[in-house]
Amino acid sequence: MQDHDLDPTETQEWVESVQAVIDRDGANRAHALLENVVEVTRRAGAHLPFSPTTEYINTIPSHLEARNPGDAAMEHRIRAIIRWNAMAMVVRANRKPGELGGHIASFSSAATLYDVGFNHFFRGAEGDHPGDFIGVQGHSSPGIYSRAFLEGRLTEEQIDNFRMEVDGKGVPSYPHPWLMPDFWQFPTVSMGLGPIGAIYQARFWKYLEGRGLMPKSDRKVWCFLGDGETDEPESLGAISVAGREGLDNLIFVINCNLQRLDGPVRGNGKIIQQLEGQFRGADWNVIKTVWGSYWDPLLARDKTGKLRQLMMETVDGEYQNCKAFGGAYTREHFFGKYPETAALVANMSDEDIWRLNRGGHDPQKVYAAYHEAVNTQGRPSVILAKTVKGYGMGAAGEALNPTHNTKKMGADDIRAFRDRFNIPVKDELITDKELPFFHPGKDSPEVQYLLDRRKNLSGFLPARRRKSDESLQAPALEAFERLTQGTGDREISTTMAFVQALNVILRDKQVGPRSVPIVADEARTFGMEGLFRQIGIYAPQGQKYKPVDRDQLMYYREDNGGQVLEEGITEAGAFASWLAGATSYSTNNLQMLPFYIYYSMFGFQRIGDSAWQAADMRARGFLLGGTAGRTTLNGEGLQHEDGHSLVQAGLIPNCRSYDPTFAYEVVTILQHGMQRMLTEQVDEFYYITLMNENYPHPAMPEGAREGIVRGLYKFRAAENVAADSLRVKLLGSGTIFREVIAAAELLDKEFGIKADLFAAPSFNELARDGHDCSRWNRLHPLETQRVPYVTQQLSDSDGPTIVATDYIRTYSDQIREFVPGRYVVLGTDGFGRSDTRWNLRRHFEVDRNYIAHAAVAALAADGKLQAKDVARAIEVFGIRADKPNPLLA
Repeated sequence: MQDHDLDPTETQEWVESVQAVIDRDGANRAHALLENVVEVTRRAGAHLPFSPTTEYINTIPSHLEARNPGDAAMEHRIRAIIRWNAMAMVVRANRKPGELGGHIASFSSAATLYDVGFNHFFRGAEGDHPGDFIGVQGHSSPGIYSRAFLEGRLTEEQIDNFRMEVDGKGVPSYPHPWLMPDFWQFPTVSMGLGPIGAIYQARFWKYLEGRGLMPKSDRKVWCFLGDGETDEPESLGAISVAGREGLDNLIFVINCNLQRLDGPVRGNGKIIQQLEGQFRGADWNVIKTVWGSYWDPLLARDKTGKLRQLMMETVDGEYQNCKAFGGAYTREHFFGKYPETAALVANMSDEDIWRLNRGGHDPQKVYAAYHEAVNTQGRPSVILAKTVKGYGMGAAGEALNPTHNTKKMGADDIRAFRDRFNIPVKDELITDKELPFFHPGKDSPEVQYLLDRRKNLSGFLPARRRKSDESLQAPALEAFERLTQGTGDREISTTMAFVQALNVILRDKQVGPRSVPIVADEARTFGMEGLFRQIGIYAPQGQKYKPVDRDQLMYYREDNGGQVLEEGITEAGAFASWLAGATSYSTNNLQMLPFYIYYSMFGFQRIGDSAWQAADMRARGFLLGGTAGRTTLNGEGLQHEDGHSLVQAGLIPNCRSYDPTFAYEVVTILQHGMQRMLTEQVDEFYYITLMNENYPHPAMPEGAREGIVRGLYKFRAAENVAADSLRVKLLGSGTIFREVIAAAELLDKEFGIKADLFAAPSFNELARDGHDCSRWNRLHPLETQRVPYVTQQLSDSDGPTIVATDYIRTYSDQIREFVPGRYVVLGTDGFGRSDTRWNLRRHFEVDRNYIAHAAVAALAADGKLQAKDVARAIEVFGIRADKPNPLLA
């Protein structure tokens, strides 16, 4: 690039020509001409780098802004009242014992962004419109509560008990649908989860439209987040998905107050410019709302371009200083950098300079940005709105580094806040102990205006639907008879049993069309590639090519009406899709049944925070952890072998988790889950482990159904038991239960020990039942005491209990207090490694030999055998006494 202009006159002629085109035919025509000129230059060999950013000014020129039709003075008063009550809510909470925390600054910076949306854009679902979806920035929750208080949706007692929920009077710290099931739509305060969730929510709506399950509409997903939050990988990690699929039903509003929790977001740079480049590169419509209306005259007088140059040169850390230190500082350190810019403000007072507003605090600028976003077609939109953190807090925290954590304000600061926003609260009511809320009255012009706006926009938001208007009839267990009757000599895996069950479900007239199979680029791993041809892969643009395997029966078929969501290599994205489907009953009044199948090691471990979010959102659906267990995925090694996902699943209160061994267990759990989630509409979801080990599957034992669901049933009673026979109880789950069965044969053959065999599909369910019984018994000492289910099942058999699973000991050890007699737990604690299944089970000491040896040792510990019998068992079963502990190996 040339450092100087070879011919300034010619340059000026070009500029004037472009300006003439703009004046006559508009900016789009000028842009088209310039693109052609650039293309000619590139073909000539010139290197013209792409600039992903534009000038540091508003994207929409002031003369092209859509005009805000609202009553500006009225909306200002409403906004001021909401600000006051939001502040008072947090301050009052922290004057109570316990200092409950809270945030004032985040909503202070974002109040106008929400206010304009609630007054003019966010649509409810009370009328004919299906309703928008609002992901509120978590730390801004006091402002949302404050608005709901004016609307009459929350009482003063509720907001006065902010963060005090135990007695049922208060409201939670952040958006939590589990705690406010009629109010919050989406939990967002675990930063980064809101953005990715919003992207896949919008995408799922397009999926439903493509499949003809939901009519097309102009409803929007609005996602509010902070500029600091964009450093979370989940925040921006999926924006290319939104751009690639043209999600014009998605709008991000990024509150760019230039500060994160500890200090500037990009003190040495410009976060708005950085985000603009990232979103533009991902094919989003980027709308920068940087400067408020008070800047328009200055920019209009900036004939030399020095002000624009200065705006580009100034870093965010200095912009923060300008707001923190006032007008005089800004005159000297910002405008004073160049004579031309100093001259622009020469006739302005320091107070006038301080009053120069940022775009995110200007209702007109925000309205114009929102108007363009909702009318953009073919692309998602992001609004980068520049604001001041702690706006209105003055010396208590406006634009200061500690602002985010500010939860207290002194009486003088509160009075200054009151004066700034003209709240009619008397001085004597503002003390270090007293701080009133303010409500103008339900019949006041402010409240009536606010209610009228929501009426015109089809009802209140946020608002959540608890149940779908429809309940679907789950297929009966008899529909899966092929799998409950056993496989004979045919060997299959539980993964294949699930795939066969899924095919039955897909053929069901009610549930089939509502089923959503989801994979993260592993369908062939799990034997699900047959679904590609059968029901197709969802692709909004259809299939524009002939697949390379088109001559095969199971070719790769993409279709706008496809049913499978093939997400590519993104567990976080696939789970976000699952979550959108699992909450469709609430967001769309349309029950869907998502099945997300994945490597079990890459489930809860990788996306555990999202799984907790799903619990909060009252999700309903199935998670299938394929190739589960520490020893069943032979050959893959440490990073792939899962020995703890069931423990992680047990941490989630409304997740019901199972480790089935046989096909009949798989389909029983699936049928029960469908009945609970689709027919009874219970807010729970299911995690089922699946294995890729092939073996014959027996028929379902009579009377086993209840035990499968509750977590334990007697698989086989000991046979030929004499009065003096030694007895043990052997428990297991997953593929290790087959080792348990084999161990029973070894014990009988070598020692004459008889074993009752119990299959335990869910130790998590057994533990929950046991603790529930214990609690009830403690609280009802005069009532007949309850007996835990596992205790009931094991009390009828004699001898110690030995359990082995493919999971760490913690999983099965959690029922110890409910097991009568001696309880010995074997598990796969330690790191996984590559080898054969046989060698891995020997290494982790959960194979048939170690199980049998543990049974002999348990009988010896109970005095039924002697030490020499244990020594003999070590020899007979080939146990290496000097083998290193697998936990440390």
